[in-house]
Amino acid sequence: MRRQRNVKIVATLGPASETYETIRALHETGADVFRLNMSHGSHEEIAEKHAIIRRVEQDLDSPICILADLQGPKLRVGVFANGSEELVPGEKFRMDLDEAEGDVSRVCLPHPVIFQALEAGAHLLVNDGKIKLVVDSCGEDFAECTVEIGGTISNRKGVNVPDVELPLAALSDKDREDLEFVCNLGVDWLALSFVQRAKDVFEARGLADGRAAVLSKIEKPLAVDNFGEILDASDGIMVARGDLGVELPVSAVPPIQKRLVRSCRAAAKPVIVATQMLESMIESPMPTRAEVSDVATAIYEGADAVMLSAESAAGSYPIEAVQTMDNVATEVEADPTYTQIIAASRSAKGSSIADGIVAAAREIAEKTDIKAICCFTQSGTTALLTARERPGVPIIALTSMEGTARRLALSWGCNCVMTPGQERFKGAVVSAARAARAGGFAAETDQIVVTAGVPFNVPGTTNILRVAPCDERLIYSTDPE
Repeated sequence: MRRQRNVKIVATLGPASETYETIRALHETGADVFRLNMSHGSHEEIAEKHAIIRRVEQDLDSPICILADLQGPKLRVGVFANGSEELVPGEKFRMDLDEAEGDVSRVCLPHPVIFQALEAGAHLLVNDGKIKLVVDSCGEDFAECTVEIGGTISNRKGVNVPDVELPLAALSDKDREDLEFVCNLGVDWLALSFVQRAKDVFEARGLADGRAAVLSKIEKPLAVDNFGEILDASDGIMVARGDLGVELPVSAVPPIQKRLVRSCRAAAKPVIVATQMLESMIESPMPTRAEVSDVATAIYEGADAVMLSAESAAGSYPIEAVQTMDNVATEVEADPTYTQIIAASRSAKGSSIADGIVAAAREIAEKTDIKAICCFTQSGTTALLTARERPGVPIIALTSMEGTARRLALSWGCNCVMTPGQERFKGAVVSAARAARAGGFAAETDQIVVTAGVPFNVPGTTNILRVAPCDERLIYSTDPE
């Protein structure tokens, strides 16, 4: 299913989007990737959504990527005798391990690891940062605090600890169970929450054991500090701006987003920009101008994908939200300024033969009348390197590996086509020409660029580039066997 844009759209599924009809409509409207939020729903419900997505995929003959988003450790306060209390700035408030119901002076925080890591002067943020406490003194089972920013605190509100490294693994027991379940189910990507360091990613990769690619969510200040090593360890990145905006000054988030997106592109690894992109469309059929500008900014920056969360999962207008994303992307990518920005931000990286081949393919395609770049790929690496170049013509990623086609559906500009395994280069060129014509990318009178690796079906061997006609008769008459 050809899109008239290169950036991809991720749609979260939930109560508003769990039927076959809605999921199919979302895909037909523009959703390239479906996110399954493991924080909500039983394994049975997740399996039902997965099965529906695969039905849509089969019915439309269109590879669809499925992203399972693991919950990660959840840090929450306990309960209050009155259900909630009002905290006043300047007043004292205590958090401890006492399981007794809370009141206006204290509440249980049932996470010993927090107290072990805290120190005087650190901050505790409650309810997405709406309440801010500063630690005056602390021990192994308590923290005496002063309320800096007050407000209503109620049962089981979330707690963020931005100033210290918590000795918590990114994977909870629930996450490990969920990971094994969704890998056996057959998802394409795993989104890993609460990443603080590279070793968090290595643990998830070991458990996934190649069954799914691992995408790290950058949502903590320590993850920003350790981003280089996290990027190296990950297959992809999600810039989770919600939690970043809680634990860091909101003014710091935009430049961090720009740096992370550019780093991911240089590393040829897909990056999703997420959280509150069209938040008002949960309840309104129209977004705000600021939200449209926010989505456009992520696209101008070169992000591989933009994501809808509650807008498509629980909102009243899931189809309209995807349509809005699609419309914004189409408009931005048609803007000559977009082309200039993308070209100016292109940075040469890598010195392998494959790096040279994909760079040459882009140069040839943009300087001559080439309609598409067709790359044969087994592991997906060649397609990712081609996407890093952000060429001005469509990318057709041809593979005999179903899992590769699905994973690449997340990557910028990749139009994924399943094709039989190839043995000879002439057959590969013919398959590429057929795919370009069938997808409406080129006509018989047009030319395409074909990249491949010889010998075929060996990952990482991209070593050949051919400018080829889309007319099979010309291929057969001019190509040696």
